[in-house]
Amino acid sequence: MTDAIQTINESKVLTTLKGVVSDAQEILNSTKDATSEKIVALRESISLKLRDAKERLQDAEASIKERSKACARATDDFVNDNPWKAVGIGALVGLVVGVLIGRR
Repeated sequence: MTDAIQTINESKVLTTLKGVVSDAQEILNSTKDATSEKIVALRESISLKLRDAKERLQDAEASIKERSKACARATDDFVNDNPWKAVGIGALVGLVVGVLIGRR
């Protein structure tokens, strides 16, 4: 269960980081006509860092996908091996959600 929650949180972080990388790329594109030496050097530095960040994001995304698949396989195995436990857990979760909604 904690692996699933961690995977969801990591997925949200990845989405946020992808937005930051995209925004930084837009900023780089908007300064492409600038000719100042400092700006050119800064653009090159940022471009290298963005390329590295994109690669790391892709690696992290692949890792999260693999862990999500492993979690889904483990859940499927549990349900297949213990169908009555799975039904009981599902009923308990439904009861808790029902109580929480009923309190509103």
